[in-house]
Amino acid sequence: MKQATLIPKDDDIIDLRGTVERIVFHNDENGYTVFRFRPESQKDDEMITAVGYMASPQGGMMLHLRGKWVNNPRFGRQFQMTFSEETRPSSLEGITLYLSSGLIKGIGKTLAARIVEKFGKKTLDVLDQEPERLLDVKGVSPKKLETIVQCWNEHMGIRELMLFLQPHGIGAAYALRIYRHYHEQALATVRENPYRLAMDISGIGFLTADALAAKLGFAQDSPLRAQAGTLYTLLRMVDEGHVYCPQDILIQHASEQLHIDPALVSDALKLLEDEQRVVLEDFGDHTGVYLSRFHHYESKIAFYLRRIMASPKSIRFPDSKKAVKQAVKNLEIELAPEQMDAVRTAADSKLMVLTGGPGTGKTTIIKAIINLFAEHKAKILLAAPTGRAAKRMSEACGREAKTIHRLLEYRPQEDGFGRNEDNPLACSLLVVDEASMMDTMLAYHLLKAAPLGATIIFVGDIHQLPSVGPGNVLGDFISSGAIPVVELVEVFRQAASSDIVCNAHLINKGEMPALESSPSRLSDFYFIRQNDPEQVADIIVDLVRSHIPRRFGFNPVEDIQVLTPMHKGVAGSENLNLRLQQALNPSGPGLKRGERVYRCNDKVMQIRNNYEKDVFNGDIGHIILADLEEKRITVRYDERTVCYESDELDEIVPAYAISIHKSQGSEYPAVVIPLLTQHYILLQRNLVYTGITRGKKLVVLVGENKALSMAIRNNKTQKRYTRLAERLRKPAGISDLV
Repeated sequence: MKQATLIPKDDDIIDLRGTVERIVFHNDENGYTVFRFRPESQKDDEMITAVGYMASPQGGMMLHLRGKWVNNPRFGRQFQMTFSEETRPSSLEGITLYLSSGLIKGIGKTLAARIVEKFGKKTLDVLDQEPERLLDVKGVSPKKLETIVQCWNEHMGIRELMLFLQPHGIGAAYALRIYRHYHEQALATVRENPYRLAMDISGIGFLTADALAAKLGFAQDSPLRAQAGTLYTLLRMVDEGHVYCPQDILIQHASEQLHIDPALVSDALKLLEDEQRVVLEDFGDHTGVYLSRFHHYESKIAFYLRRIMASPKSIRFPDSKKAVKQAVKNLEIELAPEQMDAVRTAADSKLMVLTGGPGTGKTTIIKAIINLFAEHKAKILLAAPTGRAAKRMSEACGREAKTIHRLLEYRPQEDGFGRNEDNPLACSLLVVDEASMMDTMLAYHLLKAAPLGATIIFVGDIHQLPSVGPGNVLGDFISSGAIPVVELVEVFRQAASSDIVCNAHLINKGEMPALESSPSRLSDFYFIRQNDPEQVADIIVDLVRSHIPRRFGFNPVEDIQVLTPMHKGVAGSENLNLRLQQALNPSGPGLKRGERVYRCNDKVMQIRNNYEKDVFNGDIGHIILADLEEKRITVRYDERTVCYESDELDEIVPAYAISIHKSQGSEYPAVVIPLLTQHYILLQRNLVYTGITRGKKLVVLVGENKALSMAIRNNKTQKRYTRLAERLRKPAGISDLV
């Protein structure tokens, strides 16, 4: 062991022993702690600042720390610990300080002094082995003893768990979550079956648990490993968009990935089914394996939809033709026959799907439906899966639209919704836009809260990409034949003058778009041929920085969005973001996070829902303040600002270029899309169609003619394993409706 010193070289791993003098900061959720520490053999007035993760730090604790020195730009030199071990105090003064530090609820300075006076240096042994002897101390009642024992056992349990996990690369943040899940059985549970961590604790994956298990001597063909690995394989299928996995495919994938006999996987599935972690359902030609919650979601979606369809409408139209005609007249717009049919279907039905491509008048129909129900004093709610889509819906309809999460009153502390079967939404009409983005879980929670008498309209473009989450909800609604569907195909005269709209429909039909623009007029759709990926990246930077702003008058940051099929590669979003930041916002102080630098005026995107900050996955904003001293940035999203501390920066990414998947539900004045054969894995018709339909006034494709042709010909989108359509086709029994 190296001699403890206050002036070693940076990056040297050293050990320090000493006493915690004061806790400066502690995060109860993840254990991150800043504290003042007095190393042994130092002068009385010499203390250091230590930072790292601890479970329940208290002043007076004696610690053995391992770590290195770092220089914090604001706070100066600090000791960043990677390992901490509590060593018990041995002096009477140290024991008294330790007990009175707040570590044990109910023991203050006075009571700590009495306990130490009674038991002396054996005090901590008494707490460990004979805590009932504390009843001999004045001020310790049976009830207080119960509290003391509970706090002491929890502290010791977390301490022992951390000491066990730290050498295996599992830090204090996860140790806290593990202990809170298993309580006093935490250490025994981890020793007996480390794979439980992957199955029970969010954030600890199978690979981490597998590495720990290997160190503990678990064999590769352990039945426990087979269970956890099979569950891990099923979770990966869910991450790819499947609601379930066929049993034979799951057994094959799991046995190959785990390098074990398929019979072990089959046995593991039976045990997982017994534990109700998975559900196996016989579909006749194959058996489906579901995570239990997704089997519940899918089954209940069908149940709720059938129940809604069987319930009477709260708003009825005795003469729907007359009511629709009056509603349209009051809007002072003229609807085509298929649009009138769509509004009448909404008037007569409990459920309806409205689908169609750009320029077919979906928004006009929504307005007419809203006006129809509003004239009959209906309570109307508008919703969309994302904040961007909800904002677009509000602007188009002139009414407030909310995200589905906000509509259902999501409660982050409980990870649940305030609206449900017991507290349903109050509405007679519910319109859900961009329904193709709605995954199985979100559809379940929405329908769970839908009032039985309401009319529900699902609006979306079935030819766009499916939801990022598991399922193909809108597609299943349509293919089931159980729900009335109105598909708009006529492109109206004003939209037909747009090359974007015309080419989008050609692509949707499997035909190559018109790529040659007329020299006599400015088009809104261009294709720039270039086969070299480096040149494609150069062209895109020039288009965004100079050419498009000069020729079309668009702001390069506010109005132009680069959309890419992939994240990696020369023409992927990661590299293009670096290039575009250098071109559009190259200088000024920036806050560094890994390889990224965040500067004032940078364009950024939120990549996960944060309900406390009121900002959501896919929201795009601009950095208006980068505070290097406080290590904090402030981002403006529309009319609100959001602050991010340095440890929250992984919630945002640069957004000069984003994936086409992330653009769903949004529209931009101008979009630029690279298309190269190196993107072949993702070159699909619905991907290109989705990207092109994001552009309102200008679309520029840059790349290979061959890549565009490959994408348009490839209409074989990955099949998602889901049985929702079949469940909806199944005739409802009485038990399905009550």
